[in-house]
Amino acid sequence: MFNGVVTWLMKKRKHQRELFLNYPFDVQADVLRNLVDRAADSEFGRRHGFSSIGTKNEFRQHVPLQDYDSLKPYIDRHRKGEPNVLWPSPIRWFAKSSGTTSDRSKFIPVSQEALEDCHFKGGKDMLSIYCQNFPETKIFSGKGLSIGGSHRVDESNAEVFYGDLSAVLLQNLPLWTELYRTPRLEVALMDEWEAKLDEMVRITLQQDITNIQGVPSWTLVLLNKVLEVSGKKNIREVWPNLEVFFHGAVSFLPYRKQFEAMIGSPGINYMETYNASEGFFAMQDRPASDDMLLMLDYGIYYEFIPMDEWDSPEPRTLLLEEVEMGPNYAVVISTNAGLWRYRIGDTVMFTSLRPHRIHITGRTRHFINAFGEEVIIDNAEHALQTACDRTGALIREYTAGPLYLDGNAKGRHEWLIEFAKLPDEMDCFTDTLDTALRSINSDYDAKRYRDMVLERPLVRSLPKGTFYNWLRSKGKLGGQHKVPRLSNDRRYLDEIGTRSAQ
Repeated sequence: MFNGVVTWLMKKRKHQRELFLNYPFDVQADVLRNLVDRAADSEFGRRHGFSSIGTKNEFRQHVPLQDYDSLKPYIDRHRKGEPNVLWPSPIRWFAKSSGTTSDRSKFIPVSQEALEDCHFKGGKDMLSIYCQNFPETKIFSGKGLSIGGSHRVDESNAEVFYGDLSAVLLQNLPLWTELYRTPRLEVALMDEWEAKLDEMVRITLQQDITNIQGVPSWTLVLLNKVLEVSGKKNIREVWPNLEVFFHGAVSFLPYRKQFEAMIGSPGINYMETYNASEGFFAMQDRPASDDMLLMLDYGIYYEFIPMDEWDSPEPRTLLLEEVEMGPNYAVVISTNAGLWRYRIGDTVMFTSLRPHRIHITGRTRHFINAFGEEVIIDNAEHALQTACDRTGALIREYTAGPLYLDGNAKGRHEWLIEFAKLPDEMDCFTDTLDTALRSINSDYDAKRYRDMVLERPLVRSLPKGTFYNWLRSKGKLGGQHKVPRLSNDRRYLDEIGTRSAQ
């Protein structure tokens, strides 16, 4: 019966997806119209003249670009239970994520519309597309393992709740999904990550796991624990019917070989999703390609800031019909949870315009440009992969940033890497990393020319568990917490490097 329901949903959504694939700009125009009409009588809508907005250009003219700090006063009022501020309907759920310079945490509103028409719709599409690509799938014959975060009641209002996005979604899933997912809800929502990890392993060792959903870094922690407790050589011996890993939140590139080694033979399928606290944006729709299809009918309206204008006082935004393949863009969204022209902090590159497919290239704050080199996360991931392929290394975690030297000495990049498998030769790894970065990034290459600005990078191998222990010291175990990959200062380098020496 369940397979029949899934087949029906798959066919229905296939036709709906074809609409935005064939008419992307019209679908986005309809999304904007519906958002503006719905929120016209909200406080934010009245203040910005939503009732007089008739075109995409008028929307850009009426509503300034926003960030979390500019929307926080409105969000705080929603958190106290006040309706019709940013969005007309009451908002009872907030996804808690890492903070800004002025706050330890951000509380992203998750309306009922965002749950149903964005996040859950994305989950259904994920299954639909997977079944379409793999019609012989048997994932519904066993359990889906969800590796999520924690949840608690917001102290400011007993009717308002917050938690990691994964926990918010788990708490609101229909009851029937409990038949097909594991662990049970009270375990999945445990606050204490290490106790939850032990309980998840205990429960799932006895179950037929056919699919896993989670962040690659924390999923690896769980799989390592499963092997440790079971005494098995690979995951295939524990869960012989494991078929697919649905992953997101961080680049899968540094983790793929670790998964392949740990899973055993035969391997499994991998499907990437782009599901953030602010919305479900994209998913991998072609198994042979690692880009993702931008989902245009989830109640999210998109704009894009060219990264060469990011630091401008009033950067221009491009509409979907104005973007090009190749440039790096910062993503701006307006959503059915009341985020208006909101800069989410992610950067993407379009790999296709019909249909619109993207690569996530990094974060607007996570880059190294201390010497004019403009190294972004996408550069780093591909260069590290090249170095690993050349030297047989496997990387668990890493972070990198600038190393400023005194006197006449030049600067360089410092890489702190926790290896799952050390390279055959560290000097070869360092040189390959450097050469790969030079081939990928012309600005980095220019600064490295004859060591005129930048010297050869410094790579430091850290003891096993360094990054895990650093995250634990910050109270950031599990969920969507992740190691900052690149930084334009030395804050993370100094903290993590000091911890590794203890």
